[in-house]
Amino acid sequence: MRLFGITSALLSLCAFVPYASDTLRGRTQPQRASWLIWSVLGSIALGSQIFEGASTSLWFATIQVGGTILILFLAVLHGAGPFLKRGDRYVLAAAACGLLLWMMTDTAAYALAITITISLLGGLVTIRKAYRDPRSETMVTWFCSFVAAGFAILSVGQVDLVLMAYPMYLLVLNGAIVAAMMLGRARMARPAYVAI
Repeated sequence: MRLFGITSALLSLCAFVPYASDTLRGRTQPQRASWLIWSVLGSIALGSQIFEGASTSLWFATIQVGGTILILFLAVLHGAGPFLKRGDRYVLAAAACGLLLWMMTDTAAYALAITITISLLGGLVTIRKAYRDPRSETMVTWFCSFVAAGFAILSVGQVDLVLMAYPMYLLVLNGAIVAAMMLGRARMARPAYVAI
């Protein structure tokens, strides 16, 4: 399990390097709202995993959150889309409700469930952008993150849905972004392609 945890952490770390580099070069435009939501909610998910006793899978979650916060800072300077629209404030308020439930019940699973649900909704913006403009995202980042999430699931070492939930969610999200980029590239390659 330790090897899976280390592998997931290293892949996750490697995934953020090209994304940050492409952002600084203007090749990638991170969606500001998505990265803000993912930073806040990822931090809550990391805290809930620590609270629930995660061990080797924490390496992946810690690097994911650290990398996400780094990309948020880059998105503020070089990103796309608005920052903190009304809907984003509702998402953050719902995250606060998840934290409140956690404090009231002493069960991190509630906060984690709310966090994952909301975070997935925040990811829909990036999935749509990846389909409409696949060149605005860095494929290798999303693919490495997809594989890293798979190794993070294996690193849990037992069937524990609370500890597996965050990497399972990231597996689905990253896979959806990769699929959206591939479909978007295929759509753009068609002879009669017209921008949406």
